[in-house]
Amino acid sequence: MQDKENTILNFMKDKDYVPMKAKEMALVLNIPKDRYNELIEVLNNLESECKIIKNRKNRYRLNDDDVLVGTYRRNSKGFGFVKTEEFEEEIFVSKDDSNNALNGDKVLINIYKNHEKGKSVEGKIVKIISHGKNTLVGTFQNSKNYGFVIPDDKNFGTDIFISKSNFGKARNNHKVLVEIIKFGEKGKHAEGKIIEVLGRPNEAGVDMLSLIKEYGLPSTFPEAVENEAKSKGDKIDITQIKNRVDLRDKLIFTIDGEDAKDLDDAVRVEKLEDGNYILDVHIADVSHYVTQDSLLDKEAYLRGTSIYMLGRVIPMLPRELSNGICSLNAGEDRFTLSCSMKINPHGEVIDSKIYKAIINVTERMNYKDVQKILDKSDKEVLKKYEKYLDEFDKMKELALILKNRRMEKGYLNLDIPESKIELDQDGFAIDVHKYETYFSHEIIEQFMLTANETVAEKFFWLEAPFVYRIHEDPDIDKIKEANKFLYNMNLKIKANKNKIYPKAFAEVLEEIKGKEEERVVSNLILRTLKLARYSDENVGHFGIASKYYCHFTSPIRRYPDLFIHRIVSKYLDSNYNVSDEFIEKYKTLAKQAAINSSEREKVATKTEREAEKIKKAEYMESHIGEEYEGVVSSITSFGMFVELENTVEGLVGFKDMGDEYFYYDENNKTLVGEHTKKTYKIGDIVQIRVVNASKILRQVDFEIMKKGDG
Repeated sequence: MQDKENTILNFMKDKDYVPMKAKEMALVLNIPKDRYNELIEVLNNLESECKIIKNRKNRYRLNDDDVLVGTYRRNSKGFGFVKTEEFEEEIFVSKDDSNNALNGDKVLINIYKNHEKGKSVEGKIVKIISHGKNTLVGTFQNSKNYGFVIPDDKNFGTDIFISKSNFGKARNNHKVLVEIIKFGEKGKHAEGKIIEVLGRPNEAGVDMLSLIKEYGLPSTFPEAVENEAKSKGDKIDITQIKNRVDLRDKLIFTIDGEDAKDLDDAVRVEKLEDGNYILDVHIADVSHYVTQDSLLDKEAYLRGTSIYMLGRVIPMLPRELSNGICSLNAGEDRFTLSCSMKINPHGEVIDSKIYKAIINVTERMNYKDVQKILDKSDKEVLKKYEKYLDEFDKMKELALILKNRRMEKGYLNLDIPESKIELDQDGFAIDVHKYETYFSHEIIEQFMLTANETVAEKFFWLEAPFVYRIHEDPDIDKIKEANKFLYNMNLKIKANKNKIYPKAFAEVLEEIKGKEEERVVSNLILRTLKLARYSDENVGHFGIASKYYCHFTSPIRRYPDLFIHRIVSKYLDSNYNVSDEFIEKYKTLAKQAAINSSEREKVATKTEREAEKIKKAEYMESHIGEEYEGVVSSITSFGMFVELENTVEGLVGFKDMGDEYFYYDENNKTLVGEHTKKTYKIGDIVQIRVVNASKILRQVDFEIMKKGDG
């Protein structure tokens, strides 16, 4: 096939070639009738690979260098952006140049305006290669003889027409899953049929079920996968103990949230007489149970990560493993991959060892109780854990040393509070507030970071096939944009085009620490940074100021960790003398795992964020008309976003800013009143009233309080 494809490509590269139809090509190339179908197959392959293009008259030509393949991300206003492999920056596409492409479509785009200072690359979609979705979640609107489904994805680009014969059992205003049977052309509606009725919008559980269907998430495990998980049993294989370091007599602790069920990691700290510390990080040996190419492995690869959806978890592994034999439950013998590190008083790892172990966790601790121990604030808790108090003091001591070293290197300690959304027994939001964190969280954070770095550095120098967690340096242009905002706060990220250091960001964060604008600046810096991702090549991690980093410590819930465990295990079993065949095979697998895991992580992050938006809006639906103080979190060309103390964010549109017209000052990133010149900027404290909230639209709207209101 490759030879045939090259023949066609060389023919089309000829300077005398003019676009022609398949039959014309067959005639010129003297292809007999009985081999005409072979020509069509070759042309279809080349077209699917975007090496050639077929125009509306069915004539073929080579894909020009200025025509690229990408994925279209549509905005509800009609314009959009295309992400390609060739450009790090997305290509802007105006509504007129979108060629009726829908959100998520794979497209061919022609670049017609290259990057200029301060301006985006612009392009025109010349062809839709394939549609990104053929099923959608939406709300059914019945009009007797026909109906429409209004997609939950407001950026999708079209409502879906439903003929009466395709209503199924849907009723007006039901949430439904619709299959698209005909995509609209030239601005026409797509057509579809309803394949599942999810329920009424305000019915318990329908909102989260809608998200699961919207993102095509697996809500159950296939029976064969469940059976394979059950076959692993609930007790360790005692014949394997002889191959492991037996640490069942050591004091070892897990520290997690009170409601955690999948316990990946356990820790132990020892202080030596010479002033050095031994930090043992024990991680569940999931790869012992989930082997390469098993049904469990294939399912885990597809899922990529566990997804946490406010009271509902879509796990990467069945609970027989995640909550059972793999989970480091107190009082149970468990297999681990362990990393033991000798750390000096300056926080430097001066020696390390990775090995297979068997442990029996002494106590299952939670963050609140550990913090009470550290603070000596609860007599009952102190009495309960009296014989372990010294253990937690040593942990605190070492964690402080490790954190201080990181801060000196420029570790970005972004203080962005997570939301804690309280649900009632039916899953409805009854409260929203900041998730309270303690130094006990920091202990586990610092210990896991150190283990991840240690493992990554060791396997980097071994030149082993590996999956790293990377975070590339930010773009200088984005830093300049951020500095426009920071200028109003007398702050600046110091950088030059040759080298950007994490310390420059850390200094800004340190300067703003404890001030009202801290959360806003942290969010701004987060948006300035690139997204962390997985890669088979190590380029370091900017955000934690580390040259070597990986995800090793959560194999129950993340596929890259599980994949790394497999490699580490192979090196340990073969005394670090692995075959060239293994290395070549796993180099290929590492590249695939990194790409797939990065994509699955994006889906998980998007799902979790949307779940939060739904529940925050649901909560605020019962608080319409109430007044709050908030901070301006971002300025846009259509208004400003305000974040409340409880972490809920809402939009103040121009119409809700009072009697005066405000315009957007792009240079200073501010909103300015036309007459009074009153200015709103990021970080301003404002009084607002909730004017609207909709869990269906996933948004909250505020208005600025006028003088005399209330």
